[in-house]
Amino acid sequence: MCAKKVIISCAITGAIHTPGMSPYLPITTDEIAESAIGAAHAGAAILHLHARDPQTGRPAPDPGLYAAFLPRIHAETDAIMNMTTGGGLTMTLEERLEAPLRFLPEMCSLNMGSMNFAIFPLADRPFDWKHDWEQAYLRGTKDHIFRNTFGDIERIVERLGKEHGTRFEHECYDVGHLYNLANFVDRKVIEPPFLVQTIFGILGGISAEWENLAFMKATMDRLFGDAAEWSVLAAGRSQMPFATHSASRGGHVRVGLEDSLYIERGKLSVSNAEQVTKIRTIIESLGLDVATPAEARVMLKLKGRDLVRV
Repeated sequence: MCAKKVIISCAITGAIHTPGMSPYLPITTDEIAESAIGAAHAGAAILHLHARDPQTGRPAPDPGLYAAFLPRIHAETDAIMNMTTGGGLTMTLEERLEAPLRFLPEMCSLNMGSMNFAIFPLADRPFDWKHDWEQAYLRGTKDHIFRNTFGDIERIVERLGKEHGTRFEHECYDVGHLYNLANFVDRKVIEPPFLVQTIFGILGGISAEWENLAFMKATMDRLFGDAAEWSVLAAGRSQMPFATHSASRGGHVRVGLEDSLYIERGKLSVSNAEQVTKIRTIIESLGLDVATPAEARVMLKLKGRDLVRV
C-alpha cells in the first residue's frame, strides 16, 4: 500500500444532473457556495465548479454567476478552485472559456477529446421533473457530440495554462484520451506534473468495470510514469468502490453530486460534504492520510491562490 497522501476532489453540481433528480442538487449561487464550503471543511482539497441559472437550474456559462460564489468560497476556505472548461453540453468553446478567463483559477478541468457524451437514458426515469428543459436536454444528447478537438485543447492550454499559469484536471473518459494527452506531453504542450482524472461509467466512454480500471491505470503508468498524479472518478453506484480502489493503490479520488446523487444504494446524498466525509473515512480506515489544499498545491505545482482573480 502506498503511503502518499490522497487528494480528494469534490464536483459540486456539474452539468449532467437536473433539478428534478434530487432536491439536494445545488442550484442557486448561495447553494453552490454553501455546498462547496461544506465539502472543503469536510476534507476536499479541490472543488470542481460549474454554474447554473438560479431560476431554472440549467447549466450556465455566465461569469456573473461565478462571481456570486467564487469570492465567498475563496474567503471561507483554503480549497483549490477548479473551474470547468467543459461547461454544459450545449455550450460553445468560447462560452465555456468565458468564466475561466475572467477568474484565472489555479486549476481547470479539461476533457481530453471529443466524445458521444450520452445521458439520454436518464430522461425516461421516473424523476419529479421541475422544468420543461430537463428531459429535452437529456434526450438531446442522443445526437450530441461533445467537442474538444486537438486544436480546442491546445487553445485552452495556451490561453489558460501558458498565459496565466492555470493547470488542469485532465479528464480521460476512455483509453484514447490517455493517448491524446500523451501526444500533448510528447510535444511539450503539456508539462508534468499533471493530474489525470480517469473517468468510468459515462455512456460513450469506458464502462465502470474492474478490468477497465486496471487497464486504464496500466496504460497511464506506461505512458507517463511518475509524471502523472492518478485520480479516479466513477459515475453513479460505482463512485465509492472505484474511489476506494484508487486510494488503496496510491491514487487520488473524486466524489460529489456531479458524479453521483446517491450516498448508498437507494438513498440520495443530502450534500457534497456527506460524500467527502464518507470517502475520507474510508481513506483513513485504510491507514492513509488525506492531503490538505496546501499539500495538494505542492504535489500539483499550482500557482497559488493569491494569483486567482476573485
